[in-house]
Amino acid sequence: MHLALNAYFWNSPHTGSGQYIRQLAAQLSQLVSDLTITLVYPAREDSDMLDDVPAGINLKQISSRSGHVGKVIFEQIQFPQACAEIGATLAHVPYWGAPLRSPVPLIVTVHDLTPNLVPEYRRGIKARLYNALVTASARGADHIITDSFASKLDIVEHLGIPERDITAIYLGVGPQYRPGENSLVDMAVLKKYDLPDFYVLYLGGYELHKNVATLLLTYSYVGQALGEDYPLVLAGRKPAKISANFPDYDRYIQELGIGEYVRWIGFVDEADKPVLYRNAEAFVFPSRHEGFGIPVLEAMASGTAVVASNCDSLPEVIGDAGFAIDPDDVREMAGAIISIVLEDSTRDGLAKRGLAQAAKFSWEKTAMETLMVYDKFNVR
Repeated sequence: MHLALNAYFWNSPHTGSGQYIRQLAAQLSQLVSDLTITLVYPAREDSDMLDDVPAGINLKQISSRSGHVGKVIFEQIQFPQACAEIGATLAHVPYWGAPLRSPVPLIVTVHDLTPNLVPEYRRGIKARLYNALVTASARGADHIITDSFASKLDIVEHLGIPERDITAIYLGVGPQYRPGENSLVDMAVLKKYDLPDFYVLYLGGYELHKNVATLLLTYSYVGQALGEDYPLVLAGRKPAKISANFPDYDRYIQELGIGEYVRWIGFVDEADKPVLYRNAEAFVFPSRHEGFGIPVLEAMASGTAVVASNCDSLPEVIGDAGFAIDPDDVREMAGAIISIVLEDSTRDGLAKRGLAQAAKFSWEKTAMETLMVYDKFNVR
């Protein structure tokens, strides 16, 4: 089998799509000796070469335009052309951006349907056109992989794709996410981000569906109960500008009067994330729409108690190892955070169950189940 992987997001390991393709390619190359893998990627001003490519994986660089138009041209024209040029026998696009036509059997991973389910994300003409394009491409794919059974049901319902043509395959968590003592490395990372001895952590995106505004409202209760000693740390790239998709969080913090309880630390290097997780008193993830929710799994694997919403896939990931709460129930969310911080038995019990739950997920399992999908097309 010669597998062509669309590697558009390879150099974005801070994104879910970037983590997914890196882990999938690495695991597949180790599991199967007779599998040839070629990463097809666009050469852009910000990314002429791919970082950290495992040995034995081939590269196919495509000269491409930058920006939205360049991305569409790469997905719809250049990637399928490259599949034919390299003699691939199977193509996999590991995010929702497959071509309408492919010279070889085509697999597409649709992580979730958030762009279709959140009205604010469909208002712009570019967004509507792109959503229509990728929806049509998904319907024309030979098979769809998605991250959870919740997302599989969404795809059946909203895209009208038969259930038999969709396979739910859970994502994994890397070995670097694990509990640990406060080593010198941990101390250096905590100092790097000027973190206090105790904190509650949010690490993720700040799009509207992430529901960070509700988390801030929650902290108007938590802050009053716990004071400045247990601030909410907001980690992840802060929105550069305010829009319908990115609320004005600073203004909302000011309106709520919780500035003394909230700390922005901005972008976090991938290598530093395990330290932030395992030193947090609790990890909170109130998102309304998630195909999987990798940060929740990473936090549990790090031995940190989790509070998350009960939406979409998150209950599948959490199981009985964390608080799964209505994303609009501010008081219940606040109560969960406060109980974790103040009650050692609650925090320790959730941490222990979280470790057991996280152990059920691995990138090796993700790759093995993906290989089973590939084998359906009898191309090996």
